[in-house]
Amino acid sequence: MSSASSSPLSFSLEQAARFAELALSGITREYPNYPGHLLNDSTDVKNPRALHPAFYGCFDWHSAVNSHWMLVRLLRCFPALPQAQVVRAPLGKNLNVANLRAEADYFIQPNRQSFERTYGWTWLLKLAEKLRTWQNPDGADWAGVRKPLEEIIIQRYLDYLPRLTYPIRTGTHPNTAFGLAFALDHARNCEHPGLESLIVKRSRDYYSKDVDYPAGWEPGGSDFLSPALCEADLMARALLADEFTAWFVRFLPGIGQGEPRVLLTPAFVSDRSDPQMVHLDGLNLSRAWCMQRIAAFLPAQHPATQVLADSARDHVREGLAQIVSGHYVGEHWLASFAVYLLSSSTIEIG
Repeated sequence: MSSASSSPLSFSLEQAARFAELALSGITREYPNYPGHLLNDSTDVKNPRALHPAFYGCFDWHSAVNSHWMLVRLLRCFPALPQAQVVRAPLGKNLNVANLRAEADYFIQPNRQSFERTYGWTWLLKLAEKLRTWQNPDGADWAGVRKPLEEIIIQRYLDYLPRLTYPIRTGTHPNTAFGLAFALDHARNCEHPGLESLIVKRSRDYYSKDVDYPAGWEPGGSDFLSPALCEADLMARALLADEFTAWFVRFLPGIGQGEPRVLLTPAFVSDRSDPQMVHLDGLNLSRAWCMQRIAAFLPAQHPATQVLADSARDHVREGLAQIVSGHYVGEHWLASFAVYLLSSSTIEIG
């Protein structure tokens, strides 16, 4: 593993407090809301809080989930967080037995097999992972009550992946590589060997033969994920180190020479009040964490290592500058991307 990108990003208590405020303003804000809700009959016509008593805020279900993850992550990284007690109150209220049972029941209703597949699924497992591995009384309490929902999502992956013949390579929510990367973290950190082995197998099935990926076609106008970099980020997790390096050379052969330039240049956002265009701010953040991981798994002397590390810094600088825009369509979720980026390269405190 190389050292070109190993120095941790600065993550201050002041930044954490600012991000916590954004999440706190969203997780109990029911409207505006964009539900991905299929109606089976007239009794399904309900408001967001009735449908999702735990994850009704933050504009949509998956953003509510990753905002809860973010608050847990901030409590773990910063025990002295000024809003620590304020944060614990809504987390305890939302993550109670009745609410999580209702969330689990929602998933098992007819015609909801694809609800939040796989973006919301993988953030739920990321939340469950942080709760399960937190040696803290609150973490233990909340980890115990989220188990039914976690088990349903794990089973969804086990049922879905054998049937998914082709990976989904979009730069938005259904992206298969992103959905597998976080789920693989969960499987390893929470000791689920069946899920781990399936994800590693399917990652190889889907991506091991990819060569000369057309990354110059990125980004799309509403991307918040890079299909190319998410795939490489997953394969860094799924392959052995030497195997990954050989694969990456075939996959993006021009990176060491700074090509394609468009992949290495932060995306420009023309209108942060537009809910699709503002996705590109998230793209800058997710590109950065993917580049950091890829660079860390390449040999230090590999020509792509420093190129990726330098580009990641450019993306970090641009992405972090745009978290607070005054527009809820971006502010309800971008901080969670920033916290994942910053905290993934810092020492776990709690």
